[in-house]
Amino acid sequence: MRIFIHYRLLLLVFFTFLGLNFSFAQTLTGKGKISGVVIDSTDRQPVSFATVTLTLVNSQKPISGAVADEKGQFTINKVPTGEYNVAISFIGFKTITKTVTIEDKKDNVNLGTIYLYPAVTELKEVTVEGQKELIEEKVDRTVYNAEQDATSKGGDATDVLRRVPMLTVDLDGNVSLRGNQNIRVLINNKPSSIMATSLADALRQIPADQIKSVEVITSPSARYDAEGSAGIVNIITKKTTMQGLTLGINNSVGYRGSMLGLNGSLRTGKVGFTLGGFGRSEYNVIGNFENRQNTVNSIGNELLTIQSADTRRRGLWGRYTLGFDYDIDKYNSLTASVQFGVRNNRNFQDGLLARTFQNTILQNINLRDVDIKDLSNNIDASLSYIRTYEKPQKEFSVLALFSRNNRTNDFINNILNPDSREVISRLKNLNDSYNQEVTLEVNYQTPIGKTQILEMGAKQIMRQVTSDFQYLFATGATGEFIRNTNAQLSNVLDYLQNVTASYLAYTYASKSGYSLKTGLRYEYTLIDASLKNEQKVEIPDYGVLVPSINLSKKMKGGNIVKLSYNRRIQRPSLQFLNPNIQAANPLNITIGNPALDPEFTNNFELGYSTFVKGVSLNVATFVRNTNNAIQSVRDIIGADTIRTTFQNIGKENAYGFNLNININVGKFSIGTGGDIYYATLNNNVPNPIYRASNQGWVYGARLFGNYKINDNWALQAFSFYRGREVQLQGIRGGFGMYSVAINRDFKNKKGSIGLGIENFFNFNGITIRSELNSPVLNQQSVNVNQNLSFRVNFNYRIGKMSFDAPKRRRSINNDDMKSEGGGDGVGDGMQQGGGNNGGGRPQGVNGQGTGRPQGGQNMMQQGGGRPQGQGGNPQWQGQGGNTGKPQEVPNQDQKKKKNEKETPKKEKQEEKPKNEE
Repeated sequence: MRIFIHYRLLLLVFFTFLGLNFSFAQTLTGKGKISGVVIDSTDRQPVSFATVTLTLVNSQKPISGAVADEKGQFTINKVPTGEYNVAISFIGFKTITKTVTIEDKKDNVNLGTIYLYPAVTELKEVTVEGQKELIEEKVDRTVYNAEQDATSKGGDATDVLRRVPMLTVDLDGNVSLRGNQNIRVLINNKPSSIMATSLADALRQIPADQIKSVEVITSPSARYDAEGSAGIVNIITKKTTMQGLTLGINNSVGYRGSMLGLNGSLRTGKVGFTLGGFGRSEYNVIGNFENRQNTVNSIGNELLTIQSADTRRRGLWGRYTLGFDYDIDKYNSLTASVQFGVRNNRNFQDGLLARTFQNTILQNINLRDVDIKDLSNNIDASLSYIRTYEKPQKEFSVLALFSRNNRTNDFINNILNPDSREVISRLKNLNDSYNQEVTLEVNYQTPIGKTQILEMGAKQIMRQVTSDFQYLFATGATGEFIRNTNAQLSNVLDYLQNVTASYLAYTYASKSGYSLKTGLRYEYTLIDASLKNEQKVEIPDYGVLVPSINLSKKMKGGNIVKLSYNRRIQRPSLQFLNPNIQAANPLNITIGNPALDPEFTNNFELGYSTFVKGVSLNVATFVRNTNNAIQSVRDIIGADTIRTTFQNIGKENAYGFNLNININVGKFSIGTGGDIYYATLNNNVPNPIYRASNQGWVYGARLFGNYKINDNWALQAFSFYRGREVQLQGIRGGFGMYSVAINRDFKNKKGSIGLGIENFFNFNGITIRSELNSPVLNQQSVNVNQNLSFRVNFNYRIGKMSFDAPKRRRSINNDDMKSEGGGDGVGDGMQQGGGNNGGGRPQGVNGQGTGRPQGGQNMMQQGGGRPQGQGGNPQWQGQGGNTGKPQEVPNQDQKKKKNEKETPKKEKQEEKPKNEE
């Protein structure tokens, strides 16, 4: 159930605490002391701002109390001799009551660690009016609570990521963070081989309805892999740990796409199973483009080439998961899962017409139809063992992952007679490949005293990539295809990479509100690359030392200041390495470079967060410096063909800030914000023909609104605009999108139905104008994409289950390969407006690289705790994100007598959960 808490409730609680503490200070004159630590049983994290109330036995009137600090610690001073009840409570948790006795004036009773369990009451006395924050700021990440946004329902992960602060998603699905596409995208803290080929296509496989939240981690700690220059994006899907049996149905039907998902869950005792999956289809995705390209050939003649085509795209995806978890005992657990995915993508360029002019005289005309087929299947199998201890935040874990993606990425060009449109000849490119990873990881963390945590671990990634490519030619419409034996056109690339890593991290949180998390990570990379029938590609091994430091200060009123620095690397993926000539568009070909080295980036960030009377504000400034950057090098071959390859020649800098504001007023909630940065790019090439540099401002803004009409109806709206993007050799035009959704929950809160519509005034489509300039070529592109869409969403849950507090889980994550953010298949003429690739994205190659953020959510370790000073939200979550009453949590202490005296005089005891699940 989504819990909405009005800001007036928070003020009431605050002033109640203030009044109680003032009253207590006036009445108590003893010298006794009662202390303890309050811990959340679900994740073993401190419960900051928990309320501790002291009453005399057989009396309901409070005589003293305290509020726990950010570490969950509390102390009640000046307690006279006597027998008391100590009640520990927090919104969303069951109240724990202990009986203590103060026998002499200086008696000191330490209650030790006290665990709070999720509440079983329905909070009938609370008026539910506000809404959970759409955007939350944590110590090292920004969290976008996607389940609160109905405007993206029925879409896919691409639609969700467009709404996330600091992220930009273009019309091709390429994702960038603060203007940098070198990010790692994870699913539930895990890498997946579906991300190893095309990020854009992988995101289309994830239904928006399945996404609970998105975490943007801009300052990863040493525990993270060193990969991902800009940061890490972690997509958290909806999942529950429950007792019983349930089946969830999610369905969406729309003008441009549909989805059907079924998810079942069975849990009994210590054993749990999940089985489910979904299928998505995409259709009616149409557009067109036109490129005007001026080039200078080898003898100095200037040529004008005009190229245009109509574009279509359709796709069919499926992903299925079997999960198993077993709690051996309260300290040991096993988790295993197997995921299988399939993808069937088709991209078309109909009537790809190219006309070449010299001095306004038509020199050549070429007409063809392009059909690109992208098929793949992938499997991810993981196993993890976690050992926890009585001592909070002490943990040992062993994690293993096997991931493999098999991909067939082909295209065929039917070259037509411009007059009769008969097939003259055919050109085919076949590219079979696979990406396989085996990963082992060991982690250990232990607290040092009450204010420090030490973490250490090691990891081994064994990666194998193979790409078998070949070109074939045929005459006429039915002629037999003949393989071209030229080594540049038909060959096999074998690429082996082993990464060995270890890290050490240290966290300190002082009583004065300062917190420090610093660490050091070392990674050593071994590479073995070769082409069939050719000499071995010489790539030296290399090691890298990666420091990170995060410093924050919590001030009065819950305000937080954060300062961070980290060094990152970005290894090239197969998209940059593959020597397969990508020539679906014959005037724009791309060739990879197997000898590329990694990039190195330094990131600096200063942030500030505050919360005042229902308004939260977060602002951050950042500086990013990248050396040895992988950048494109373009030249002209023949009369008018642009050839693109890649080299480590770039230097990129970005200086900017981002702002997010969230306002909750009664039934309204409004979120707005944006980011702006100044980019400087230089390829450092000494040859003036190929030298390139550019600089300029880049900005973006978004606005979200929600109005809760009543208990069942809600109305939401969303819009964003991204200004022009500064690129090394030109600019890419800006674009905007908007959507409105209305949603109705069923009375039994087991399901909902909704209607969403986007870009409803834009009947002519979204138009993007781009430019590409260099000493040897100039290009202007116009791309049009039809985005008017509507859809009906329906979801329903069958069965009844009760929630258990889930155990803290670790997951394994790899995030150490640079990819192009998804631009890897022949597209619809919308990437670079054909600027880089003429009429569309070049023929796909298989990028390598997946990501890995921190597995567990640890407040001191990764800032995963509840926001301070905001009252904290109960952690009730219904199946499929539906609003409903909180499910009852089994009482772990039912067998105890209600008023049992648990703490003898002067004896330190610890409340131990009987079921830590």
